[in-house]
Amino acid sequence: MKNKGVGKKKSKRNMNLLTPYVMVTPAMCFLIIFTLYPMINLIYLSFFTFKLARPDLKTWVGLLNYKFLLFVKEDFVIALKNTAVYTVAVVFFLILFAVLFAMWLEKDTKLNSFAQRAIFTPHLVAMISCGMIWSWIMDEKGLFNAVLSFFQLPGLRWLNSSATAMISIVIVSVWKSLGYYTLIVISALKSIPTEIFEAAELDNTNGFRKFFKITIPMLSPQLFFLLIVITINSFKVFDTVRTMTGGGPGNSTNVISYYIYHYVFNNNQMGIATSAGVVLMGILMIMTIFYFKAVGKKVYYQ
Repeated sequence: MKNKGVGKKKSKRNMNLLTPYVMVTPAMCFLIIFTLYPMINLIYLSFFTFKLARPDLKTWVGLLNYKFLLFVKEDFVIALKNTAVYTVAVVFFLILFAVLFAMWLEKDTKLNSFAQRAIFTPHLVAMISCGMIWSWIMDEKGLFNAVLSFFQLPGLRWLNSSATAMISIVIVSVWKSLGYYTLIVISALKSIPTEIFEAAELDNTNGFRKFFKITIPMLSPQLFFLLIVITINSFKVFDTVRTMTGGGPGNSTNVISYYIYHYVFNNNQMGIATSAGVVLMGILMIMTIFYFKAVGKKVYYQ
């Protein structure tokens, strides 16, 4: 009887030890199939040259694709610079305006409630639809130039000039995503204990000091999250560029994602495209690690 009791206890203990692994197995299988395998396969394909129509006819070229991409083709360096400019601008303006709008809309009033719903609406619209609408607005005979003409100001070639095309793309991207990130910051603001601000007011702390010494540190976990998410999404931008400018004029709005698309479907050079994809993946991994190592240390967790 004792042996049976001991055996049951051991089997129960083994089941308790195995249960966490069994529960995690579906998620791990999902990650392996849909994340790890595509990453490894992308790196593997970057060492070959082949066409999209005949993926079975691959020719091993080693690191030649990377050499051609980084040291021969100047358009990739241009796409990399454009992506960096776009990312810096979108990250800066989205976080800045998200915090400012959240401070403005934090109070629970009917007007603020309506404004929160209104500012979130663009996030629900497909990016292709947004791109088409904004292409009409930014046309040389569109709404923006009509407003400038009303005030007797010269019109701009918003999407047809290399000086303004990237700025126009940034405006649309910030406009579409601002409401989503603003609501995140508003939720974080409402979670800050009011006792902290009451104590600061008793010490006669001015608004400027309260903002930088209390509000920003208390918002730092959410702002850190926004920094990583917006950076990754900005590096992967495609639909805005594809819909509004097609990478032009010239190469002024050609970004890495559109560069990959162009070499797959227009030039039919899968080796170059997969190599560019590996470079993009490597940049995002390095930046994410840098964020966690450098910026993550300054995040204040309650």
